[in-house]
Amino acid sequence: MSIAARHYDSVLSPIITEKTTIVAENNQVVFEVPVSATKPEIKEAVEQLFKVSVTAVNTLRLKGKTKRFRGIPGRRKDIKKAIVTLKDGDSIDIATGL
Repeated sequence: MSIAARHYDSVLSPIITEKTTIVAENNQVVFEVPVSATKPEIKEAVEQLFKVSVTAVNTLRLKGKTKRFRGIPGRRKDIKKAIVTLKDGDSIDIATGL
């Protein structure tokens, strides 16, 4: 696997919600990452993919909820979020993509 492909596997997608847009004012961006991803892997991937400097990475795991669909119980998947703090002056435009 090439280095670039590994970076794309470390960052799955940006998370765009009201809370993440508020956090963006503090020079932070929120990504969905694989449950197995580590903080150093996430930091390296974001720096290489977006050409920015990362000062901190905070992660949190969300357990999937049990929900019912047409009376049949199902389960949402477990996800991991990474809150990436960028150096002052750096920014990532999520809307344009890669």
